[in-house]
Amino acid sequence: MIYECAIIGGGPAGLNAALVLGRSRRRTIVFDDDHGRNLVTRESHGFLTRDGIRPEELKRLGREDVAKYDCVDIEPKRIIRINRVTETHYELTTADGSVYHSIKIIIAVGLKEKLPNIPDIEKFYGTSLFSCPYCDGWELQEQPLAVIADKMVFDLAKKVYNWSKDLVVFTNGEGRLEESEKSRLEAKGIIVREERIDGLEGKNGQLSNVRLEDGTLIERSGGFTTPLWTHAADFAKELGCKQNEYGGITTDEYGRTNVWNVYAAGDAAQIVPAQLIIAAGNGSAAAIGVNGDLTNEYFDRE
Repeated sequence: MIYECAIIGGGPAGLNAALVLGRSRRRTIVFDDDHGRNLVTRESHGFLTRDGIRPEELKRLGREDVAKYDCVDIEPKRIIRINRVTETHYELTTADGSVYHSIKIIIAVGLKEKLPNIPDIEKFYGTSLFSCPYCDGWELQEQPLAVIADKMVFDLAKKVYNWSKDLVVFTNGEGRLEESEKSRLEAKGIIVREERIDGLEGKNGQLSNVRLEDGTLIERSGGFTTPLWTHAADFAKELGCKQNEYGGITTDEYGRTNVWNVYAAGDAAQIVPAQLIIAAGNGSAAAIGVNGDLTNEYFDRE
């Protein structure tokens, strides 16, 4: 069997693409190995009618919606290789050796993150230390917060200041702040600490102190940091998809890449984590692109 579209990734972008393609009566398959980035996240915010939902619950509801359409299959498998085998379609190989064929592909695998090299940071990430103020700032408002970043620290601090004026910026010894930026932060009462961080303290994921290399403890109850984002899989690079200066897959407004019959949606196309509702919208746009292109191809052929 040759599917009309294979979607790699079953997060908001992938599932929403599957929903639109299912409603368009396209033979579609979704590959999802359930290793999404939001596994450490307790609640997701900013999604209309689903504010505060647990990511796994949102996925469950999304799969229920997609299951209404019998032209869509969902496989709990990880794609490890994609090859263009003919002039008409691609071959996709899974980790267990299964082989599938599809005319078009939507890459919606999302991102993986590498946290700053700070001891114990993973114990607090997703519970009291986050990456997106728009997703988690409300819950931390008016609290004593830490901004831990080795790049983009000035922009992140300005954003977080909207939710709390009690901020301490930690550059972790990287010196990424210009003197003018440091002065602007301090003029707002924001403390800047440029020493290296020796570790984080707290219990059950709740941050209580940031410990500097000289042993100084700075009380903080939460905060934000900037992980290093990379694609969760290397398909885009292997297929030859162009990337923007930040590493995101370059697409048009309907998810089309420069590679024949390959589309991208969600975080993979942006290389920065978007709110779930934005990723879902990207998936819808890519599906519309796929269906529109298939419609034109079939109509001209028949």
